[in-house]
Amino acid sequence: MKLLRIDSSATIEGSVTRDLTDRVVATLAPDAVTIRDLAATPLPQITADWITARTVAENGRSDAQRAELAVSDNLIGELIEADTLVIGLPVYNFSVPAALKAWIDLVARVGVTFRYTPDGPEGLLKGKRAIIAMASGGTAAGSEIDFASGYLQHFLGFIGITDVTLIAADALAKDPDGTLARAHAAIDSLESMHQAA
Repeated sequence: MKLLRIDSSATIEGSVTRDLTDRVVATLAPDAVTIRDLAATPLPQITADWITARTVAENGRSDAQRAELAVSDNLIGELIEADTLVIGLPVYNFSVPAALKAWIDLVARVGVTFRYTPDGPEGLLKGKRAIIAMASGGTAAGSEIDFASGYLQHFLGFIGITDVTLIAADALAKDPDGTLARAHAAIDSLESMHQAA
């Protein structure tokens, strides 16, 4: 199994999501791990030149347009190579961190990771699994103020990744010990699923 780990917490030391992604990776014991740390190596924002470049056929792009899409191409290559994604999702102000949104914008490429059909959009990255490790102070996963986990799950489904597991440490301000214990138990249950597969 090839695993792509994506960390997006601005906190390096003491990050709950980084601890959770550590635990998930250790539990799954993949053959190979690619690490994409969006805080340590921030991604560029998309620009008007980037948007134009992606609309030009690959064989018609200028050198400048190919350079404009180089980061996006690399990120998509990491996605294509991976069997499993492990994504750290700290909830910032009810939604995903800007660093993670930049990654989403760069990998959402029509004709590459999804396409439009007469029946609607179709994700092109099928047959993959994703595990989201979410942490929040008080935003309950799936609640009406959680604009993070549902959005990320929807996006993954949009690009074809529908096998998604959410592990939530989502009550850290109220019950840090209890919520972490529940999240760790959920990660432990991944081990039995992996062994059964």
